[in-house]
Amino acid sequence: MTDTQHGPRGPHSAPADLPTQYAPAEVEGPLYERWVERGYFEADAGSAKPPYAIVIPPPNVTGSLHLGHAFEHTLIDALTRRKRMQGYESLWQPGMDHAGIATQNVVERELAKEGKSRHDLGREAFTERVWRWKAESGGQISGQMRRLGDGVAWSRERFTMDEGLSRAVQTIFKRLYDDGLIYRAERIINWCPRCLTALSDIEVEYAEQDGELVSVRYGEGEDSLVVATTRAETMLGDTAVAVHPDDERYRHLVGRTVKLPLTDRAIPVVADEHVDPEFGTGAVKVTPAHDPNDFEIGRRHDLPALTVMDEHAVITAHGPFQGLDRLEARSAVVGALRAEGRIVAEKRPYPHSVGHCSRCKTTIEPRLSLQWWVKVGPLAQAAGDAVRDGEVTIHPKEMETRYFGWVDNLHDWCISRQLWWGHRIPVWYGPDGETVCVGPDEEPPSGEGWHQETDVLDTWFSSGLWPFSTLGWPERTESLEKFYPNAVLVTGYDILFFWVARMMMFGLYAMDGTPPFRTIALHGMVRDQFGKKMSKSFGNAVNPLDWMDAYGSDALRFTLARGANPGVDVPIGEDWVQASRNFCNKVWNATRFALMNGATVQGPLPDPAEMSAADRWILSRLNTVVAQTDALYDDYQFAKLSDTLYHFAWDEVFDWYVELSKTTFAAGGRAAEVSGRVLGEVLDVVLRLLHPVVPFVTDTLWTTLTGGESLVIASWPADSGFRDAAAEREIGTLQEAVTEVRRFRADQGLQPGQRVPAHLELAGTPLAAHEEAIRALLRLEPAGAEFSATASLPVAGAKVALDLSGAIDFAAEHRRLTKDLQAARKELTQTTAKLGNEAFLAKAPDHVVEKIRARRATAEADIARIEAQLENLPRG
Repeated sequence: MTDTQHGPRGPHSAPADLPTQYAPAEVEGPLYERWVERGYFEADAGSAKPPYAIVIPPPNVTGSLHLGHAFEHTLIDALTRRKRMQGYESLWQPGMDHAGIATQNVVERELAKEGKSRHDLGREAFTERVWRWKAESGGQISGQMRRLGDGVAWSRERFTMDEGLSRAVQTIFKRLYDDGLIYRAERIINWCPRCLTALSDIEVEYAEQDGELVSVRYGEGEDSLVVATTRAETMLGDTAVAVHPDDERYRHLVGRTVKLPLTDRAIPVVADEHVDPEFGTGAVKVTPAHDPNDFEIGRRHDLPALTVMDEHAVITAHGPFQGLDRLEARSAVVGALRAEGRIVAEKRPYPHSVGHCSRCKTTIEPRLSLQWWVKVGPLAQAAGDAVRDGEVTIHPKEMETRYFGWVDNLHDWCISRQLWWGHRIPVWYGPDGETVCVGPDEEPPSGEGWHQETDVLDTWFSSGLWPFSTLGWPERTESLEKFYPNAVLVTGYDILFFWVARMMMFGLYAMDGTPPFRTIALHGMVRDQFGKKMSKSFGNAVNPLDWMDAYGSDALRFTLARGANPGVDVPIGEDWVQASRNFCNKVWNATRFALMNGATVQGPLPDPAEMSAADRWILSRLNTVVAQTDALYDDYQFAKLSDTLYHFAWDEVFDWYVELSKTTFAAGGRAAEVSGRVLGEVLDVVLRLLHPVVPFVTDTLWTTLTGGESLVIASWPADSGFRDAAAEREIGTLQEAVTEVRRFRADQGLQPGQRVPAHLELAGTPLAAHEEAIRALLRLEPAGAEFSATASLPVAGAKVALDLSGAIDFAAEHRRLTKDLQAARKELTQTTAKLGNEAFLAKAPDHVVEKIRARRATAEADIARIEAQLENLPRG
């Protein structure tokens, strides 16, 4: 009753083909290689099928698979596998990022072991050494992606510094330069004194650490001001003190000068609206060459910018501090100020946020530097408008506010890095001050005095071209025409600004206003089971390969998908992976049982008139679940769709329908044949629905069940529209009755498998046709001649009488229930008293009051349940 289509059939596989236990380690590797060898994941740009393309967020060439990768890759793989099954020409574009700073650091550490530096080799030889390292040791993550089951088009794998992508980088740089959107200027940048390069904002990690806040008096007497700083050494470069123009305390000083302590310089007092008069003393020192906010104040007031530190963060200002490291100078400057009586207050420790290089963890230094910049104003405007105008959808929608907050307030982007590994900026300088930008098909200027810019481009510059450079741009390739724009970008909200916004800007610019993707689906961060960030320093970091070794790749994937609510962080613990492993085993065992009992997909489904109520119920529910799964996929609700499939498969198919079918299979005949065909249909569809998230176990089972070639290329099930509300009500009544009797049995202390005699009065009820199934599910034997009912349960209009004599110590059970009843009544009394206390209700937080109300409701339900049990319990 679902619209399914099976792949090419071979001889029907026997149940014996399936081992009694699923062993992921024996299945996953060979199966994945078979998928790759058969070309299932490749994408044909010449196909008439509709396109569906997603680019992989390119992992660093230095990296290895971590849980964040595994999480993101699971979601992308699920989307592309489903679309492939739906008949789309599905492309998951793979590749890696050259990771400028990270890769250069790795190779420099190798050289250091040999007693060498990159300068000993020279630029050309060092670059060759990096390429050699990449060939020998880089790209470890590619093999790990195969372990996870990533369905990427491996023949299309790209690298941000391969020949084609290098051409794309040079092309767009030239266009931006010619359009006046790339320029060279002195600006404040994040500088790493260890890596000796500028850093992008995303390469700076902020952490709170204890420092010192020193308040210093500038000037004398009534004409003095007090400023506070955590970086006392930068005062050597101060060129002004700023106050707010409306601050009456300092109005008389604006336009005058004060003497800068420890120097002979007089610096002006300027009025600037950037200053917060309510913060501290309302006066701030201005160091334009060493602070981004001060730099802007300096530009507004035409202040000089004095650089007082070199690239190693060593003081260069003439005087007693020259040659000191910045931290040494900090202590020395504070000491000298103290000696002159300039210190007004000192606060230690003073916790504050400090930026560090993400690679070497060195404290970054804001520094005035001559760098290359992208003028982002018009590019960012277009990126914002594409979302505002509905060309691009951000999911979940609430993330739009964060996106607009970034692109609408974007500062010009520093794109130059003082490295040797990366895309060298295609600009040449001449002997007479000439500057020439060279495109990919142009010859650079030559002759005496000409030389190329030594800086390379920020890694994010090349990765910003990823959605179209990987498809062959700047050439108008068949792949570019087919797969651009991409259907969706799946990535973490943490790089919404740094990567996503850059791709939007470059894509709209390079592709004539067409955005790089139609949807941006943002996910959260993977955290430990307590919600803490995973980190080696916290001792809670997990190597996903360890979990894949222990439980299988499917178990890890299913765990990650079940936690993937849009834009929300994902807590994960090993016990959850174990639970997913148990689910995979349940699917395996249920399919083995079905095959051993004649489940088949051969031939059409029987007419509903031949089916039992259980058959019609499960097919009706199956179609509902197909429709729900489609809707949840389209809304990127991976957690909900995984949970829907988990509960339908485990609770409804395996725990109810399979169990209900056992009596039918045991009886044989036409009814067994019909149920075998229905069970085969249900398993076929369930395995298809589960396949994008748990591909290995489902493909293994499906090919055995159907004889088809592979689930990877099978069709996606569709809702046929079949519904049977009457069957759903009938089986719902059966479930209600069985559940109620099971609860009673458990309350009486009976073991699940313990058989007891029972008399069933089912005539005239929806349960009348299900006596045999009810007895099998509840372990009930027919009532014999000596049957004496000790309990009678009204369920769903019927009556179930049980003889528990000999099965239960009634006196002991009565004592236990009486004790439980007393505890429940005590809980009810206490919670009722609290909720009747007006003073308590007025002071208690809402969540506390709600918790007590819930406790009272639970106590009331417990009392009713226990009293009913006592009433039905014979006296021992």
